[in-house]
Amino acid sequence: MARRELDLDLAVVISRITSALQRALADVLPEGDQLGPRHRTVLAFVQPDGSRAVDLARESGQHKQVIGTLVDELEALGYVRRAPDPTDRRAKLIVPTERGHRQIAGTAAAIADVERRLAAALGEPAYRQFKQSARRVAEILRES
Repeated sequence: MARRELDLDLAVVISRITSALQRALADVLPEGDQLGPRHRTVLAFVQPDGSRAVDLARESGQHKQVIGTLVDELEALGYVRRAPDPTDRRAKLIVPTERGHRQIAGTAAAIADVERRLAAALGEPAYRQFKQSARRVAEILRES
């Protein structure tokens, strides 16, 4: 059994990390939070004064069609609204509502707390290296 734990593949390890993060967020975010990891990922990139869907797709690593669906869901739940882009009449901005701003701030605070605990447990240099490696893995997989 111990050997099997050491040989977990990347998908299982990432799934476990994601599940643990979601549980940590569920413990601190407001009751009734209906968002999943993909929603939170999109919200994390929405700028306070709004973002274009194409920028959210690029920054989050999601396909544009997926972003459209997630934004529709976020809008229906009251976290964002669509507004005209003042710099381009053809474009729309995804703008966080007051509820969206609270969610973004709450999620950021919860993640910061998790990161502080991980850095304390692993040591700051090891945690910094872990994050750097994880970012690089994401880049490599996105490029392939």
